[in-house]
Amino acid sequence: MGRARIDDAAGMAAVRSWATDPAAASRDIRAMAVRYTLQLLAEQAEGNTLEVRVPPFGAVQCIEGPRHTRGTPPNVVEMDAATWLAVATGTLSWADGLAAGAIHASGQRADLTGYVPIV
Repeated sequence: MGRARIDDAAGMAAVRSWATDPAAASRDIRAMAVRYTLQLLAEQAEGNTLEVRVPPFGAVQCIEGPRHTRGTPPNVVEMDAATWLAVATGTLSWADGLAAGAIHASGQRADLTGYVPIV
């Protein structure tokens, strides 16, 4: 059984609330915004080639290609919540996040170029 889908209105409200003042956003708002944007990513880039991790709030598998089934995935992208939300909303580019070292990407297919921003 899959995880319950976050309602679009509630998810977008959390993203807007975070975007209004990221430093003041509560943990609950950040968690909802991260989970919602990860949900959108998984829906828009269906697949199991890349695992995107935003600890402690969530992780999804996305992007078509070779399927990962056991152990540590060969293609992983990981970042903190603030970086993910900035990339997902377009306030930080994928390239700039990588260059700054805020995004950790490993594996040949660990690239979200063309998939972000999401909202």
